Amino acid sequence: MLSRLFALLQYLLPKHWLTAIVYWLARIRVPAVKNMLIRGFLKLFDVELEEVKGRVPQDFSTFNDFFIRELKDGARPVDAQQASIVSPADGTLSQAGTLRGNRILQAKGIDYSLEDLLAADVDKAGEFYGGAFATIYLAPYNYHRVHAPVDGELVAAHYVPGDLFSVNSKTAAHVPGLFSRNERLNLHFHTAVGPMVVVLVGALNVGSISTPWSGEVRPRKSGVVERIDVSAAPRQVRKGDLLGWFNMGSTVILVLPPDSCTWHDDFKPGVRTVMGEAIGELTAPGA
Repeated sequence: MLSRLFALLQYLLPKHWLTAIVYWLARIRVPAVKNMLIRGFLKLFDVELEEVKGRVPQDFSTFNDFFIRELKDGARPVDAQQASIVSPADGTLSQAGTLRGNRILQAKGIDYSLEDLLAADVDKAGEFYGGAFATIYLAPYNYHRVHAPVDGELVAAHYVPGDLFSVNSKTAAHVPGLFSRNERLNLHFHTAVGPMVVVLVGALNVGSISTPWSGEVRPRKSGVVERIDVSAAPRQVRKGDLLGWFNMGSTVILVLPPDSCTWHDDFKPGVRTVMGEAIGELTAPGA
C-alpha cells in the first residue's frame, strides 16, 4: 500500500522543479555547505570510501563532484574474456531476460514497448525483437559512472525528453511504462553480434546526464528527440571504457539482438553487481 501511495504521489509532485532545486544544491561551492551535504549523505548511505579517488570531503569542490566520483585505479577490474558481457555500472539487477516480441519486462505484470523506449530510429527496433535485455538500478550510494559492456563502435546518441519519476522498485511496480516515459539518453553501438543500445534513464532528482564528449544534458519535460553530436567521441570503445555518468542516481538498460548472448544463471533480479564483472556471454558468430 505504501509503495502504491509513493508512486501515486509522484504524479502530483512538481518533479522538474524539485530536480532543479537539487541540481542547484548539489553544485554549491561554499566549503561549509558542500561538506555538510557530503557528510550528511555519508550518514544516510554506506559508501565504500576506501575505493574513492581523493580525500572525502576535502578533495571535492561540490556535492555533485563527490556523487560522480572516480574510483582508484584497479577498484573495478574489467573481465578480460573476449566473449564476456560486463556490467556497465554498479547497481542491482531489476530485470533481465528475453523480449517478448517488442515488449520489455519492467516489473511483474508490467511491460513496455521497445519503440517507446528508443523514441528514435524506431524503424530499426525490429532488429531487437526477441532479443536480450537487462535493467540495472543504481542506488544513491552506488558508483554512478556508466561503462561499455562490450567492445563496439558508437554510431549514434539521442536525448529523449520526458518525465522524472523515481526509478526504484516501488515505482517500477506501479507506474506503467516508467522507463519509456522518463527522460533518457540512448547510445547506439555496432558490436561483433550486431546492434546494441545502452540507455541511461533519468529520474527524480537526477540533475542531468553527462558524457565525456557531449558535456552535460539538462532535463527537459517536453520537446523533440535531440540527436547528440558524437563526432568528438572515440568511435571505437573497449569493454569498460567510460560512456557517461548520472548527476544523481538512476537506471541503465542494455538491449541486444536475438540469439546474440546469454545471461549468467546467477544474474537474477535482486542480485547486486559491480561495473566490470561478467554478467553474460556473447554467443553469436564473431563474438
